[in-house]
Amino acid sequence: MTRFREQTREQRMRIAREAEHRYGRKVAWGAQVGDTSQVFTSLSVPVMTRLRQQERQVLDTLVDSGVARSRSEALAWCVRLVGSNADTWLGELRQAMEAVQKVRDAGPAGA
Repeated sequence: MTRFREQTREQRMRIAREAEHRYGRKVAWGAQVGDTSQVFTSLSVPVMTRLRQQERQVLDTLVDSGVARSRSEALAWCVRLVGSNADTWLGELRQAMEAVQKVRDAGPAGA
């Protein structure tokens, strides 16, 4: 992918300038070969977050370990991870909530 990126840089830049001029928007580039895909450029938008120290340490660990290049990229990585596991996790969460409701229903009636 790196070689492809370098070999096609001039052509991609020319096409990007034309597309940005024509459509009045920025463009992002990527390539896919078989099951492997790589995004070369992407647009990021700042997100307002209020994270506690412990949560910032998670992001900093991802940055320090090389998983992400910045806190912003680390946060995006976390969101993708949750998204890829969301169905399983949310299903388990719903089952747990149903179990709690059954225990509440079996208890004494509230006042």
